[in-house]
Amino acid sequence: MMVIVVENAPPRLRGRLSLWLAEVRAGVYVGVYSRRTRERIWEEVGALIEGGNAVIAWSAQTDSGFAFECVGQNRREPADFDGLTLVRFKPAQDAEARKAAPAIAANAARS
Repeated sequence: MMVIVVENAPPRLRGRLSLWLAEVRAGVYVGVYSRRTRERIWEEVGALIEGGNAVIAWSAQTDSGFAFECVGQNRREPADFDGLTLVRFKPAQDAEARKAAPAIAANAARS
């Protein structure tokens, strides 16, 4: 079984995914395909995602029982931890901008 979740995906990608998979919620697609077909569908997602982002998860012979890959900009990213794939969060860009803003304002006040 595999699940694909898309955010900010263009309509043509969503339409393409709905040809192969069942859209059980907005942007959430589910289906059962072979590895080869799954990889082909994921190639299409990567080619058509444009400014959005997507994640695919599928059943696999791993300690967690599944594997996943991501494409596009997202705060969550896969991280390998001794053979177990976990999710790591990148710092929020808004938080970084807020931290830098006081320093910029202080430098401007000194000028």
